[in-house]
Amino acid sequence: MRARSREEMRELDRRALEEFGVPGLVLMENAGLRAADAIASSMSERSLSRALIFCGKGNNGGDGYVVARHLSNRDVPVKVWRLGGEPLPGSDAAVNQEIVRRMRIPMEEPDGPFPVDKVAPLLGKEAAAVDALLGTGLSGEVREPYRAAIDALNAGASPIFAIDCPSGLDCNTGRILGAAVRADQTITFGASKIGFSVEEGPAHVGRLIVANISIPRVLMEEGGESK
Repeated sequence: MRARSREEMRELDRRALEEFGVPGLVLMENAGLRAADAIASSMSERSLSRALIFCGKGNNGGDGYVVARHLSNRDVPVKVWRLGGEPLPGSDAAVNQEIVRRMRIPMEEPDGPFPVDKVAPLLGKEAAAVDALLGTGLSGEVREPYRAAIDALNAGASPIFAIDCPSGLDCNTGRILGAAVRADQTITFGASKIGFSVEEGPAHVGRLIVANISIPRVLMEEGGESK
């Protein structure tokens, strides 16, 4: 399956919903579950004992909340850091954030600047750091508090697992948008992205896993073109 652009992936998601009736919540659940499976496997291989999950307010953050839930259900100690404000009310990300809250998974919601001094000591070699901040939708310069969080992740000792795309990497061009996560492993959904193999992409993606999230195969074979 060939690599895709962000526009092609958006079109595949749209058609999965509108033409096949696959809800966005189902795609998000599948994405988060597949990512949690991959992360749990790597945690076992690396003898990692806990997970820190960094979630933005969009769908990438929503995937991160699903990861948090599934890791917690596997008895992995999990802590979530939420950045950028509340998800859009009624969105798939908001639904999954609320589930995490009701499960009483520890979640920090810092106001103002990203608390580097508080987070940095937690990014030890025994912890998995999960990047669910910005994802494939980013096309402009990374802003605060995301930039400080990206810098903290890169400076820490924890192996980084990027969800769908390392935050700050343009998934179309492979260029760094001011700052970008240097992931040890990227779990991307549906298909690889064009930017993963060009420019700075290979240095930031790390080991790539392409996860099937049940986008209908006929759509993947057509390539995401609008009909």
